[in-house]
Amino acid sequence: MNEELCIEARNMAGQYFKEGYNCAESIFLAFKEYVDADDATLRLFTAFGGGHGRAGCTCGALMGAISIISLLTGRTSTNDEDKENCYSYSKEFHNLFVEQFKTSCCRALKAHDFDTKEHAVNCLKITGKTGQMLMAYLLEKELLNQ
Repeated sequence: MNEELCIEARNMAGQYFKEGYNCAESIFLAFKEYVDADDATLRLFTAFGGGHGRAGCTCGALMGAISIISLLTGRTSTNDEDKENCYSYSKEFHNLFVEQFKTSCCRALKAHDFDTKEHAVNCLKITGKTGQMLMAYLLEKELLNQ
């Protein structure tokens, strides 16, 4: 069952990307049912595409995944609420991403110019794999209410 959920997350993230959503938006939409978020939350993910608005910084798929982790484990009130779990999960997933892709930098991950077919294929693979990795991670850490 867990492997099926991971493959489903990969396919959903990839499908949203194919439909024209950016990498971060695609991750959010693939995991939307697991977080307390409405359709307007999608707007928060738009700016992450292309490594923060095509600046080429942190990969948008990674930022989308970290944001999902934050939506599941982040604080909702004062500074008295613990943030260390969220920080720890975010850092750990970041490190898994870098282990898989050798970098977290969009500029280094993209081998082709934005808006080319080659770029789309490359980012589709990264987005799908990130969705798969995120589902596996969330299941392993028991962060999803199933």
